[in-house]
Amino acid sequence: MINIDSLTEKFARIVASHDLGEGKYARWIWQNEKQTRQLGNNEYGCADAANILYTIGQFPTGKKREESLNALLDLQDPATGLFSEPTHHTIHTTAHCTAAIELFDAKPRYPLTALKQYHTVEGLYGLLESLWGEGNDPWPKSHQGAGIYAASVLAGEVDLEWQRAYFKWLWDNTDPKYGMSKAGEIDTGRYALTNHMCGWFHYTFNTEYGRQPMRYPDKMIDSDLYMWETNTCGTNFGRMIGFREIDWVFTLSRAMRQTTHRFEEGRKALLDFGTAYIEWMDSLDPDKHDGMNDLHMLFGAACAVAELQRALPGEFESTVPWKLVLDRRPFI
Repeated sequence: MINIDSLTEKFARIVASHDLGEGKYARWIWQNEKQTRQLGNNEYGCADAANILYTIGQFPTGKKREESLNALLDLQDPATGLFSEPTHHTIHTTAHCTAAIELFDAKPRYPLTALKQYHTVEGLYGLLESLWGEGNDPWPKSHQGAGIYAASVLAGEVDLEWQRAYFKWLWDNTDPKYGMSKAGEIDTGRYALTNHMCGWFHYTFNTEYGRQPMRYPDKMIDSDLYMWETNTCGTNFGRMIGFREIDWVFTLSRAMRQTTHRFEEGRKALLDFGTAYIEWMDSLDPDKHDGMNDLHMLFGAACAVAELQRALPGEFESTVPWKLVLDRRPFI
């Protein structure tokens, strides 16, 4: 058993160091070599401060809660309804901020006007189909394919028929050989299996939110364990602050909820990974480690810890249990 209270304290201290006052947060507090970071108030800074504090059980209350919510709401473009930040597609940023706003039991101030073109089944399917094929990396493209669902549902702008159509597309298009990605895409060899896993993770947190079944959970487990056993989860997997780890942990652990297939192997893989990952992360100095300087990447790591704690009862203890935001609403 590993106690993660020191990680709780470390993550809380990092968020506090990014606090700009009046509910605003920086994503980064120091620059990179190319001087390309947007220091100061930032969409992912504000959203992920809320996300991390929710995860570790220190969500703001009182005046701080009101200020944090208003700081997020102020970032929305009233004309388009979108939230924008240069490092991600606007649908990702919009979904990410809308999901953070939901933690405050609120919705964006303005309609998602620019996304209404996708609020018909025809428009939705046109978007989803456009995200695949030559030149379309399934990982970043999934930000749009998953974000359109999360933003639209959380803003209350689509009905059940639209949601059924969304899940039907995923069901009909899941690759039966791998349990993930669009059928036929992985075997083209255009992108590594890990890119497909990280992409399909985004669709998976939507199906989990919608209480939908996986089409091929056994194959999802096989694919995740293959990547683990062959050390092909990605460069520096388990030794970086980011999202690839939660993508793998989540797709594996959630598939394990839907089938008994290779359960003990899956549990051992999660435990071996989680033990090494958490011990490594707790050894880092947040005042020097560049990954911990980025609240967005830090949030990804927080999600991995929260899912590991839930997936492996009794293995990672803390005074206050960590809560995965995806158990409340979709999108990270």
